Amino acid sequence: MTDGIEAVFLETHNWGRMAKFLQGVGFTLEFETDHNSGQFRGGDGPSVFVAEVPESSPTGLRLVLKADGTERPGEGVEVLTDFEPTHYGTSEMTVRDPDGRVWNLQAPL
Repeated sequence: MTDGIEAVFLETHNWGRMAKFLQGVGFTLEFETDHNSGQFRGGDGPSVFVAEVPESSPTGLRLVLKADGTERPGEGVEVLTDFEPTHYGTSEMTVRDPDGRVWNLQAPL
């Protein structure tokens, strides 16, 4: 069903400070968008995608698991959304674990 961690999705209140922090601990900026977000890479591990959210919004962190997109989750996995195409060229499913956390599974289109 899954093959490791594809990416970490991180929300921040200050894109510039977070970008500087990640670069300070050894990540390289792969690309930056025009709306205070971008993707970093450190070694051969998963990418870290950072997006700025308003100060009035809580920040969050999500792990995105790499999936092939053909298998259904096993018993004990609550599917919130089935695989759907994303605006960034992948297909994504969301599931909930027994403690209520939401996980994203990402597969190629």
